[in-house]
Amino acid sequence: MDSCRTFVVITLFPEPVLGVLNSSILKKAQDKGLVRFIVLNLRDFGNGRYRSTDDYPYGGGGGMILRPEPVFRALQFAQTLLGVPPEGTQKQVPLPLRIVYPTPQGQVFHQKDAWAWSLDPRPILFLAGHYEGIDERILQGNPIEEWSAGDYVLTGGELPALSMIDAVVRLLPGVLSDPQAPQKETFSGEMFDYPQYTRPPVFEGMEVPEVLLSGDHARIVQFRREKAREKTLRVRPELLE
Repeated sequence: MDSCRTFVVITLFPEPVLGVLNSSILKKAQDKGLVRFIVLNLRDFGNGRYRSTDDYPYGGGGGMILRPEPVFRALQFAQTLLGVPPEGTQKQVPLPLRIVYPTPQGQVFHQKDAWAWSLDPRPILFLAGHYEGIDERILQGNPIEEWSAGDYVLTGGELPALSMIDAVVRLLPGVLSDPQAPQKETFSGEMFDYPQYTRPPVFEGMEVPEVLLSGDHARIVQFRREKAREKTLRVRPELLE
């Protein structure tokens, strides 16, 4: 498969999504030809003259639900862009891409999942819901994975999608200037990352630990390991169990 990884986001709010994708590390990854981002406006696939995408829920209740037709058309269009045949929309046919629906009802996304996705060459398509969610028939009729950014509720699926994209992209070979950086970060092992310091050596009466200025690599490694363990025990002790 193409070494350039592809990420697709279907959303009602393409502008803020593009703003994030076209900045910082994500933009650098694009400029290097390592990733490609496609953002589709769900409104373009809406119903009727006014491109309607939502409606009231059957059975009553507050909020609006994304209608199945616009979502289905957007999924089909995205799959066509990626070279997936129309019959690939059927659940029994394995797709050469991963379709992700960010939802608080999904399995929680962890660093180990980011690593797994970074090693999977398939394109990843994110369906960013809004309002009270999407019509359940979309989830029933398509091989969609439900993933959560955590046990809390957000207004839409854009922020979880962007956080997952960022977590995966930064693990791809060539994206970060230091290829060893991901191996040193929080959650790459069993502990948090160690505390970091930069200039000036003294700020508001607080000094950088002497060991970090010593030039003694062995002492620095030991200090960082101890501090990482201390913080992990204090904040997330279950990670060390």
